[in-house]
Amino acid sequence: MNKKVYIPIFIFSFCLGTLQKAFAQFTLSAEIRPRAEYRDGFKRPLESGSDPAFFVEQRTRLNTTFSSEKIDIFISLQDVRNWGSTTQVYKSDPSLQNIYAAWAAYKFNPRHSIVLGRMELDYDNVRILGNLDWAAQGRSHDLIKYEFKSEKSKLHLGVAFNQDYSTPEPVKFSSTYYSVLNNYKTMQYGWYHRDWENAGLSVLFINNGASASQSVNGVTVADSSIHFSQTLGFYGTKKLGGAALEYDAYYQFGKNPAGKTLNAYMLAANITFWKAKPNNLSFGVEYLTGDKSSSVDKDEAFNPLYGTHHKFYGYMDYFYVGNAHQNKGLIDGFVKSKFKTGAKSSLLAHVHEFLSQSKIMNGDNTEMSARLGTEIDLVYVLNIAPGVILNAGYSHMFYTNSLESIKGVSDPKGSASWAWAMISFKPTLFTTKPAPVN
Repeated sequence: MNKKVYIPIFIFSFCLGTLQKAFAQFTLSAEIRPRAEYRDGFKRPLESGSDPAFFVEQRTRLNTTFSSEKIDIFISLQDVRNWGSTTQVYKSDPSLQNIYAAWAAYKFNPRHSIVLGRMELDYDNVRILGNLDWAAQGRSHDLIKYEFKSEKSKLHLGVAFNQDYSTPEPVKFSSTYYSVLNNYKTMQYGWYHRDWENAGLSVLFINNGASASQSVNGVTVADSSIHFSQTLGFYGTKKLGGAALEYDAYYQFGKNPAGKTLNAYMLAANITFWKAKPNNLSFGVEYLTGDKSSSVDKDEAFNPLYGTHHKFYGYMDYFYVGNAHQNKGLIDGFVKSKFKTGAKSSLLAHVHEFLSQSKIMNGDNTEMSARLGTEIDLVYVLNIAPGVILNAGYSHMFYTNSLESIKGVSDPKGSASWAWAMISFKPTLFTTKPAPVN
């Protein structure tokens, strides 16, 4: 980010910290998070003769938080880069530098508030709306949001409308054409959550308006019209003695960006034993519908939209994380465990068994096996000091011919693995005491 952006933010932060006195709370915090990755079949099997990838990616954030009786403000500056992406002496920088979040909230009273600006949407188990924190760049939205909260319930209503930067003010006098694919042109959502003594339940509705897409000379481009799809569902939790049940279900209807009638759904449930203890064990299954080749004018493939997909479908990101698996849907049976390995460390071990929900056809039009593969994920977590955490992981995918087919790999190496190590520094650089409540 250039100095024109950095300098006003730092001046703003300094002024808030200086002038707050007894009227507000101000916090300045930072995050530096480098992650090294060795990819030998991450997201898709490597072709024979291909070399593994290795790189270090770093996220750096500077966060300012201001909170008073009536106003809350949050600003997060972000820099995302690969080590060595620039030379030691340079005049241009290809890395991502942006304002990750910048929002302000006005509190009418302790129960009602309005929030405007760029913000994370992070709800429930982050299945449909999540901040994608695993990815260095994260995920944030530009919108206006109404919030209500009481002792046992919450209600959020949000409205977003996106526009190209290619024709900005002051020359934007006509048209609201939006050329960005894989994002909404307009979106409205409502989320309601209710807590009971041993249970919780959330209901989510999203009206997602995407620019219609069409193929021009083999290239998919956005049209000037908008197709709307709707997602309606719920997420619930329930304590069962020493165990905890977690479940969610969503249904999608309306039109997909290509104008096809959408009729898709997903179901998921898992139970965790000894959840509140250092060691726990979970069993679960997830079922996401896939598209059927026989239905030309319909789309049965469920789209988890703007969730944190890395959390659910295996850490190697073979499904739903920015890469295609031909809309085949997914059936995922899994076992997840957590073991305490020391006073400040633990080991996570996950096993996934993946199957396709819709048919996979071979080149000779014969049906292939629905089984896609088995993935094993291991993650070691060490709390080095307050605000300093080390994570290291290894994953292996035992894939099948069916997975090779839907990934478009003709001559795979025969194994797929991924190893990584990440250290996160999240210090609070400066904070003031909260103002007394009158």
